[in-house]
Amino acid sequence: MTQRTIPVRFLRAAARTARRRDVDAQEWLDHLGIDPELLFDDRARITLEQATEIVQELWRLTGDEWVGLGARPSPFGTFRMVCLGLMSAPDLRGVMERARDFSRVLPGLPTFDLEVGERTTQLTLDTESLDDPDHFVTDIALSVGLRFFSWLAGSRLPVEQVSLPYERPERAEDYDQVFGRRIAFGQATASLRFSNELLTLPVMRTEEELEEWLRNAPADLLMYRDYGATPADQVRRILERGLRGPWPTPDEVASQLAMSTQHLRRVLREDDTSMSAIKEELLRDAAIASLVAGEETIAALSERLGFSEPSAFHRAFRRWTGSAPGAYRPKSAQDASDD
Repeated sequence: MTQRTIPVRFLRAAARTARRRDVDAQEWLDHLGIDPELLFDDRARITLEQATEIVQELWRLTGDEWVGLGARPSPFGTFRMVCLGLMSAPDLRGVMERARDFSRVLPGLPTFDLEVGERTTQLTLDTESLDDPDHFVTDIALSVGLRFFSWLAGSRLPVEQVSLPYERPERAEDYDQVFGRRIAFGQATASLRFSNELLTLPVMRTEEELEEWLRNAPADLLMYRDYGATPADQVRRILERGLRGPWPTPDEVASQLAMSTQHLRRVLREDDTSMSAIKEELLRDAAIASLVAGEETIAALSERLGFSEPSAFHRAFRRWTGSAPGAYRPKSAQDASDD
């Protein structure tokens, strides 16, 4: 399965944290094999492996589990102890209530409030004390909460609405992989709203499973494992076959999902996407993964991805990321003939 890439906001937040530790952010990124110029284009991306290495480096620099993004430092092991405390609750309501209580008494953790209404429950993040110019801390706090709740329940939890206290960014396509499509930008608070029916879902995980899950951190916290569920997720999995052979046609994709092509297009349009947009994301992410690995020439990569010639791939890659393919290759793999 092709791993999705991560937007440049993550990289900017990491660079800002490094600067606070009197580290030259550009030299630091260069040391990690990441072109510092990527910081300056909103279309830039990094791989999950690069993001994981960045977090591990920030842990080393800061000695803080929240890598300097929280109101106060959190000692290593804080997140594990919180997770153990949460998972001993019998159901998701108990998990959310304990999450709220922990956030109020443990310095360094983002503070949450919980409001259980007649039909829905809202989990609200206190953003007042956050130094968060890129809204990265807001997004990561809400997404980590949602991912952990989903993991405890054993399935991706449907969110009735995600409220975010900033205007819709120009490139908002990444939000669906984290939250789903029901996002309201420009709201007064940062919050997740769930149906009360979810509150009775039992906790399905054991301590042994938690230890394994934490060993995969931060990767499992940065990217959803596909529990499966949205039409866009399903279309993406089918279209991925095109990276290894002929691309499935729209009719073939719709047939595998037991719906008409017209209906599938309408469903995707309601989710603000399309089969062609999903295909472009797959090509972009596969290209970035190959370039970062540095094991394939740009000519070979462009041919594998179905481009008629390298120049067509160069144009597409600039459209996707704002940079030439060479900006993503490790220096050891760069070849003048490719650039």
